[in-house]
Amino acid sequence: MPQKVVKVGLLMDEALFMGKKNALSEITKYGIKEENISLLVYSKGVSPKNEAQMEYRAYSRKFVSAGGNFVKEPVASFVTAPFDLLISYYNADNPLLMLATLESQAKFKVGLASADSRLNDFTIAVEPAKYKEYMAELFKYLKILNII
Repeated sequence: MPQKVVKVGLLMDEALFMGKKNALSEITKYGIKEENISLLVYSKGVSPKNEAQMEYRAYSRKFVSAGGNFVKEPVASFVTAPFDLLISYYNADNPLLMLATLESQAKFKVGLASADSRLNDFTIAVEPAKYKEYMAELFKYLKILNII
């Protein structure tokens, strides 16, 4: 468990994504600086050719080698980043999202209880559509754990 949460990675499924501004503002209101948050979104339709045109970093199966390694940016740098906290916000057992969570070098990993809980240190049982409620619960527990 990290001493204090400063750097946060946010890994999201495009199906639950509500826009970069909304996703980041929900975390910054709990005292995390926006420049310390990295966002990565799984999107079936993104490719290395059109990824640069998006307002946020995204990836798809095309960013992963046949051996299951992240070989292209932005995923490779995201999973090796030393985050204090990784928020894995997805509910379906998507192998590419699960692989990113598994490979992440984050010190503390949290996710939705409806996803595979073996990948996370802590899960919260909230409906995926209730993003604000999830963040409120998460930061409540992070305060209890004295890491924010």
